[in-house]
Amino acid sequence: MAKPTNNPKLKLLGFNNLTKSLSFNIYDICYARNQQQQQEYIEYIDEAYNAERLTAILTEVAHIIGANILNVARQDYDPQGASVTMLISEGHLDGMPDPSPSKNSVVTHLDKSHITVHTYPENHPDAGISTFRADIDVSTCGKISPLKALNYLIKSFESDIVVMDYRVRGFTRNVRGMKHYIDHTIDSIQNFLSREVKDKYDMVDVNVYQENIFHTKMRLKQLNLDTYLFGEGSSELPPREAKRIRERVDHEIMEIFYGRNIQR
Repeated sequence: MAKPTNNPKLKLLGFNNLTKSLSFNIYDICYARNQQQQQEYIEYIDEAYNAERLTAILTEVAHIIGANILNVARQDYDPQGASVTMLISEGHLDGMPDPSPSKNSVVTHLDKSHITVHTYPENHPDAGISTFRADIDVSTCGKISPLKALNYLIKSFESDIVVMDYRVRGFTRNVRGMKHYIDHTIDSIQNFLSREVKDKYDMVDVNVYQENIFHTKMRLKQLNLDTYLFGEGSSELPPREAKRIRERVDHEIMEIFYGRNIQR
C-alpha cells in the first residue's frame, strides 16, 4: 500500500483535532433470470453480509488503522439488510467496557471516532438485475487515518463499482498557536491504493485541494459475464441471450458509475 509522505512531525498544543472522514459506496451487480433466482440472490447476499460478518470486517478495519473499539451496535433487518456501528478511540482507555455487541447496545457518543456500515440489497423484478450496495463510513480524529484500511475494505466486498470520498475537517494548532488544516500529504485517494487494485479498476478523480476534499470512483475493467450470472453459467445460454444480458449488466454498471440514467 502506498503511504503518505509525512510532514515534519508537528509539535501540537494539546490534542490533534483534525477529523478525517472516509466514505464508501460499494456496489455488486448480478443478473438473476427469474423471480426465484432473484430471491435466492437476495437471501445469499443477506447471509454473506449479515451483521455478524460486517462486525468482523469493521473489527479488522479498527485493527488496521490502530484504533480501539469502545462500543458495537449491530442489527439485521427484515426482510433484508444489516447495519453495524462502532465507536472507536485512538488510545487505550483504562476501565474500557466490554465492546461486545448486545441487543441493547446504543451508540450515543459522537465526540469520538466511529465506523459504520449499512447494506442495501435490491432488485429490478422485470429487468433481471439485482444489486447489493454497502455504505461504509470511517471517521477518525487524532493521528489515526482511515486511508490505511482502503485496500482491505475494497477486497472485503465483491466490488464492481466503488465510490469514495475523503475529507479532512477542522484544524489543529501547533505549540506556537499556528493552525494546521491537514497533517499529511495527499494528492488523490489513488495514492493509497495497492497496485493490484489499480490494475483491476478504471478510475476517475474529482479533487478540491483547497478544501481538502478528495473523490475517486472506480469500476472493474473486465466484464466477465460468468461472474454476474446467478445460478447458471454463460455457456448454458444461447449466444443472443448472453449478448443481451451482457449489454444489460454493462448498462446498469454505466448508470451507477456515472450517477445518471442513460438511454439505451
